Amino acid sequence: MSSRDSAEVAPAMVVPAPSLDNPVRGMGLILAAMMLFSLSDAMAKLLGATLPAVEVAWIRYLVFVIMAWVLLRHTRARLRVRNPALQILRGLMMVISAVTFMISLRSLPLAEAASIGFASPILITVLSVSLLGEVVSPRRWGAVVLGLVGVLIVVRPGTAAFQPAALFTLLSSLAWAFGVILTRKISAAPAASTLVWTAVSGLVVLTALLPLEFVAPSWNQISLGLLLGIVATTGHVVMVQAYRFAPASLLAPFSYTQLIAAAFYGYLLWGAVPDGATVAGAIVIAFSGLLAARSDRRRTA
Repeated sequence: MSSRDSAEVAPAMVVPAPSLDNPVRGMGLILAAMMLFSLSDAMAKLLGATLPAVEVAWIRYLVFVIMAWVLLRHTRARLRVRNPALQILRGLMMVISAVTFMISLRSLPLAEAASIGFASPILITVLSVSLLGEVVSPRRWGAVVLGLVGVLIVVRPGTAAFQPAALFTLLSSLAWAFGVILTRKISAAPAASTLVWTAVSGLVVLTALLPLEFVAPSWNQISLGLLLGIVATTGHVVMVQAYRFAPASLLAPFSYTQLIAAAFYGYLLWGAVPDGATVAGAIVIAFSGLLAARSDRRRTA
């Protein structure tokens, strides 16, 4: 489960409609979740410098399995689901998203990777039309095109500033988008059940791949990896709670504060300052997200 896709994580986590009317609390929780997501990405980048991406993801998913199982027991949801094949496929998409994003973090600054990662809402919109038959308004299509322009500004294909690692971030976004589409197809399943299927499926795949490139971790690396898993999973839990207090159309714009948090952690830990193109592209991407959120608000009003 990759943390950089928080703009579309609400449907991915099968978040229920708001049950409590407290938008201020919802906004506070979503801001906290964005800080946690960026912090977990920073931890992943730190670990990825010395450990293989699959190994980092394996430690993270181990924590994810434990916390998802606790949630399943707490909610008393059933593990049995109607479409286990789709659940497993969703888990595969999510683990591909996580691993490819961690690979990209080895070469890309945190802010740049986070900005490119916000291509997911664009891909989800396109896939929802072709795979789910959803109808998208002209305003939403305009937001998609604008977001694509923003991504191209950050990636800068065909120039000397282009980094091949950006392709891994785009692949991560594509895998996440497919995962969200699958989530909508299995939305009848309890959220806790879906989380357990996703966590276990991912851990099984990562366990099979782990021997191919294993590096014996130090206790400090293990500790940081476990903390990464706790921070990332806690971020998703906090975000789910945010959507209980306020509607998605109100909270979606706050997801883009993750770009600011990523730039902050990047500067704090590596002294990285986003260049002009990254800042400009991030602003365009954020504006496209605001436009899409406003379109959704008008459609549901």
